[in-house]
Order: sequence, then structure tokens, then C-alpha cells
Amino acid sequence: MPTVLQHAALITAASATWYALAVSIAAVTAVLARTEERRRDAREVLKVLVRRST
Repeated sequence: MPTVLQHAALITAASATWYALAVSIAAVTAVLARTEERRRDAREVLKVLVRRST
């Protein structure tokens, strides 16, 4: 059982890292994209990625 928990923890950490990377790339793109359309699209992606449940 400890091996299963270690693998689950590793998968969780890897998923969190990839999610943080995706959010960071979308945020940088939303700020630094050359055209307004690309910045707007990046902001929309960012809204989807960090959607809050209320």
C-alpha cells in the first residue's frame, strides 16, 4: 500500500506542476502577446483555467 500512495503523491505533484505551468504560460501570453486578439484569447483561457466555484 505505501507504494501506491507514493505513486499517487507523485502523480498529484506532477499534475499540479503542469497546471501551474499552463496557467503561467497563459498569464504571460495575456500580457505580452503582440495583438489584442491574442491577448484577449489568452485571458479567456486563463479564465477557464482558474475558474472559481462559488
